[in-house]
Amino acid sequence: MAAMDLFGRRWALRIIWELRAGPLGARALLARCAGMSSSVLYQRLRELSSGGIIAPAADGYELTRLGAELGDALRPLGEWAATWAQAQEQDDQGPAGA
Repeated sequence: MAAMDLFGRRWALRIIWELRAGPLGARALLARCAGMSSSVLYQRLRELSSGGIIAPAADGYELTRLGAELGDALRPLGEWAATWAQAQEQDDQGPAGA
């Protein structure tokens, strides 16, 4: 349950998602996570680091082996979310020809 507590915290999964392609610095993470405060970012970075999900890197933060495995597990969720968003957009547009 501790993992769900960590990943359920606001911005935690987003940070992991953003790090999936490689290391990023704090400024880059803040830019990619519009609306997140720097204090929340640094709190999540500490928590994710304590949990062994991310680690400091020469150019910011990177996923650990466990973090990369989690990123791989999130990929299908990202694909589902894209499909869902597309369906929502189509629903908002109403029936064709209306």
